[in-house]
Amino acid sequence: MLSRRLFVISSAAMAGCGPVRAQPAAPTPQMTEGPFYPDAPAELDNDLVRVTGAAARAMGVVLHLSGQVWRIQAGAPRPAPGALVEIWQCDVNQRYHHPAHADGPRPDDGFQGFGRTVSDAQGRYRFRTIRPVAYDMPLWGRPVRRAPHIHFAVSIGGRRALTTQMFVEGEPLNASDGIWRRLGSADLRRSVTIALEDGGALEPGALRGRFDLLLA
Repeated sequence: MLSRRLFVISSAAMAGCGPVRAQPAAPTPQMTEGPFYPDAPAELDNDLVRVTGAAARAMGVVLHLSGQVWRIQAGAPRPAPGALVEIWQCDVNQRYHHPAHADGPRPDDGFQGFGRTVSDAQGRYRFRTIRPVAYDMPLWGRPVRRAPHIHFAVSIGGRRALTTQMFVEGEPLNASDGIWRRLGSADLRRSVTIALEDGGALEPGALRGRFDLLLA
């Protein structure tokens, strides 16, 4: 069941998603889930910036992230209502809220780290999170710097339909990020790389971005 907080945020803010847009030109590429998909998230709503009982909100720049989920039906893309959309990312201290990510600085207790929502009748979704940050991950005994990104998963009818990642336009680390580079074509990279804009109209000092998803 959706929490009361999730319902209030979605109904009040969904207008900011704007009207239904033309569907993406090609299916969103599948990407690795990564090792830190939450196994026991503390909360299951779409506001990652506030955690019940935490003394303060999450550190970092607030990001209002919205978009629309499409799926191909009868050979044509159509909005996907009722899709379960999940996101997860590290906090500003480069920590995922996952027991396997136990090294490094203390995690930000004010950041939820994981969010979940259900798309509306037009396939639209919305999250309040933070601008993703870069982090170091070990690989064969040496650190590898990952570009800022947010993990996404979309499920339809209880089955996972898409696992992907969202990147930030203009980030210098994109070009050296192994997962972004493995997408190969410029079109595929553009499909998962979004521009962040001033979101002060939604919340002072915040950013906003739109990431649309097309399920094959």
